Amino acid sequence: MSTPVEKIQCPAVPDLPTSSWTNAWRIGHEVVVSGATAHPATREAATRGEPLGAYDQALVVLGKLEALVKAAGGHRHNIVKTVVYVTDIGDKDEVGRARKEFFGGHYPCSTLVAVSGLVFPELRVEIDAWVRLDVDLRQATVLAG
Repeated sequence: MSTPVEKIQCPAVPDLPTSSWTNAWRIGHEVVVSGATAHPATREAATRGEPLGAYDQALVVLGKLEALVKAAGGHRHNIVKTVVYVTDIGDKDEVGRARKEFFGGHYPCSTLVAVSGLVFPELRVEIDAWVRLDVDLRQATVLAG
């Protein structure tokens, strides 16, 4: 028996016709989300001379992840793992502040990686995610060993 696979369509985070990737796949109860950035908001802000910092970029990205998860039938507390890429490791506290606000204390597993650059020079943060629609981290218990 084959597990159903569905491409997630989300007006807030559209797959671009010129892209060579998919924003998100739902595979049974799992959703795999490609790395997302705050583009085009970052480009628009830079053009106005008001570049978005790491905190604001992280909030935009987390909002995009949430939109994709909702389109798949879930919510932010179904996100069980993220990988956060930053172009300046000094931004880790600002990204952490955004994550605290977004997840409200129910944090997924996470990896933070400093990279030399992202696809556009104004980008400081990129995040990808793994999601389980049959899990709600707000209901997690602590195993003491």
